[in-house]
Amino acid sequence: MGDHVGGTLYHYRDYLGHKIKAIIVLPNSEWCVFETKLGANQIDNATDNLLTIQCELEASPSGKPPVVHGVICGMSNATYLRPDRVFVVPITAFKH
Repeated sequence: MGDHVGGTLYHYRDYLGHKIKAIIVLPNSEWCVFETKLGANQIDNATDNLLTIQCELEASPSGKPPVVHGVICGMSNATYLRPDRVFVVPITAFKH
């Protein structure tokens, strides 16, 4: 069984059309962002989206960047951390 962290799940869309599939806000106000993609060939695009939104948030005076970025992928073989600090996690990692 996984540990319960007490976070709240949201999604995001801004006026520029940027979207994030899943945002988890933790009880300590830190937050994590995740995109979901079916194929490994879409990981780069999902990562670009997450990092673009982070740059916009960091430019904002009140913006606090997420502590974790991740792409949940349907067709990935293993969990790994990319050089740009984005985790890639296969959907099968979430099964009990």
